[in-house]
Amino acid sequence: MIENRNVNIITDADGKKLVLINDIRFKAKVRDDWTAVEEYLKEYIGDFYEIEETSEKIYISADFPDEYASSESRIALKGAVAKAKANASQAVPELIRIATNPKHEANRKEKHKTDAVYGWYRYNIRFALPVYDDKTGKIARHNIYSASMLVRHANDGRKYLYDILAIKKETSSPLE
Repeated sequence: MIENRNVNIITDADGKKLVLINDIRFKAKVRDDWTAVEEYLKEYIGDFYEIEETSEKIYISADFPDEYASSESRIALKGAVAKAKANASQAVPELIRIATNPKHEANRKEKHKTDAVYGWYRYNIRFALPVYDDKTGKIARHNIYSASMLVRHANDGRKYLYDILAIKKETSSPLE
């Protein structure tokens, strides 16, 4: 596991868990940032983390960093959502821990017939990132994001984190 991460799991006013990411490490405005994100994610390869709700183990394989940083869905991201995905990379263990509401779907793509033999699972996750005041440089609030964690169920029976998709900023009041 990567050391020196400033990440916490908290419970919001509605009793739902979310991961509070306290540092903006990646700006995500240029390709170099995504190369740095991919390099950062390589530190997780070989680790596994357990989902608290289901006690399932989710493994991190060598294909995860490239998929996370270079997938078609990531390339389509712009602005604050791209920055959110880049910085969510700091909280992979905690995001796995708080994942909820698993939904299974069969594999539909030929290219995944061997690496996702038993299909895919999507889990709901939530995280928050700080927004800094331009004048003072201090944290003004946190924006909350919801997303889907995509996990492939491989022929070895293990579940592997594949990507984080469908990141959306929640429109409810931000964390103060």
